Order: sequence, then C-alpha cells, then structure tokens
Amino acid sequence: MLNLTCPVCGGELMRAERTLRCAKGHCYDIAKQNYVNLRMRSQSSKKRHGDDQLMVRARQRFLDAGWYAPLRDALCALAAEYAGGGELLDAGCGEGYYTSAVRAALTAAGKDGDAVGIDISRTALIAAAKRDTSLKLAVAGVNALPVPDASADVVLNIFAPNDDAEFARVLRPGGLLLKAVPLERHLFGLKAAVYDKPYLNPAPDYAPEGFALLERRDVVGEITVAPQEMIEALFMMTPYYYKTGAADQAKLRELRSLTTEIAFGVLAFRRDK
Repeated sequence: MLNLTCPVCGGELMRAERTLRCAKGHCYDIAKQNYVNLRMRSQSSKKRHGDDQLMVRARQRFLDAGWYAPLRDALCALAAEYAGGGELLDAGCGEGYYTSAVRAALTAAGKDGDAVGIDISRTALIAAAKRDTSLKLAVAGVNALPVPDASADVVLNIFAPNDDAEFARVLRPGGLLLKAVPLERHLFGLKAAVYDKPYLNPAPDYAPEGFALLERRDVVGEITVAPQEMIEALFMMTPYYYKTGAADQAKLRELRSLTTEIAFGVLAFRRDK
C-alpha cells in the first residue's frame, strides 16, 4: 500500500471519513473532488500554481483524441517490463492520462498496487479524479513528495520538473524511474507555423545521480492535427501559449490543418540498490 504522508511531521496519513489524519493529529480535508492539499503555506506564495483550467481542458481534449498514444504505449510497455511491483507515484501527474494508463498496464502485468498522483495544480487534480476514481491525489511539489521513504516501485515524471534526490528517496532499492522528455524536433511544425524563427529544443542530457539507465526509447513520428479547435488545443497545452504574443497566436487560428513532428525520449532508470 502506498499511503500519503503528513507534510508537517512525515507520518503516514490514514483516512477518517472525509479527512486524512496522522498519528500526531495533523488533519487534512479531502476536497469534494477527491484530492487533498498537502502543499505547505510557505510553498504557496505564487498566485497561480501549475496548469490553469484552459491548459487542463486543452490537454484533456488533445490527449483523449489519441495524438500522443505512442508515448502512452511506450511508458506502459516499459513499466510492465521493468517494474518490480505495482506501487506507482506520478510526480507531476497533470490530469492523469499517463497515470491511469500506466497503472492499468501494471495491473495487467500482475503487478498490483496503489497509484498516487502529485501535482501543484488543483485544476489538474480535479480532472485526474474524474478520469480515474481509484487514484490517490494530492497537491504537492516534486521537491517534497508526500509519500514514505522507499515506498514506491515506480515513479513517473512526464514533462514535469524533477528532483532526483526525492525520486531516489521514495523509490525502493531497485525501483523504476520512468521519465519522458521532448527531443530536439518535438512540435517543430507547430513552432514553424507560429514563429518567424522556430528553434530546436535542447538535446536531452539527463543522468540522475543514484540511478542506472536501463533503456532509452525514442518515440518519433508525424501527426496531422485537425480541425482548427484541436490545433488550438495542442497549442494551449504547451508552455508556448503564455509566452507567445497575440500576433503570432493569430497565425495559428488561420490554420485548418497542421502537420508537425512529435519526438519524445522515454528513459527508464533503475534506482541503485
């Protein structure tokens, strides 16, 4: 069982009706949308935390249409092959698309366990709870994961901030870290449609201390996205949306079809024993 822990004392939280409570009496309400806020006030200085409603809804529409299914399938295959057990923690779970799929793949492979999703966006967690009612969901940052030491068999980290020391702490010896990163030409066609000088992504250079690389799978292809509403959904779910001026955004609204490369690096690491 993979339980959440108290952000104050680190004790395991047990459910009592609509609350989670530790042995020292610290208590946290479970929201009606089935997530709990374990983010300390000192960590909550910014007005907006994580993805907003616009980005979450856009990602839901786009992912549920299947455009990134090759990435989902690669993650599921690697988890089923390399995981030693089924206790799953998604550090930066967003709206739960990959969390739910990987959890199902582990179960199908005979590796049962709990699935915990962590994100700093309440909006994303509400969407994740609707997608999969079995997930344990908490508002928290990847630098303070609210689960016990050496309690997870698998940590997912998909296009999210990373904290290698925290991942090593929560994983059991020999546990599996699955990470997805954009490769150099990921969404280059989208950038070319918007920007006068499109740029390549930085080459992935990720070698976490305390982990050994098991396998890297590059998921590369080309997608043609339509109609225009789906093109806009793709743009809105990326970091480019809030960094792009109105004139460049307008270029995208003129498109009725967009062909672009997708290019993901999927990395499987084993935590040192």
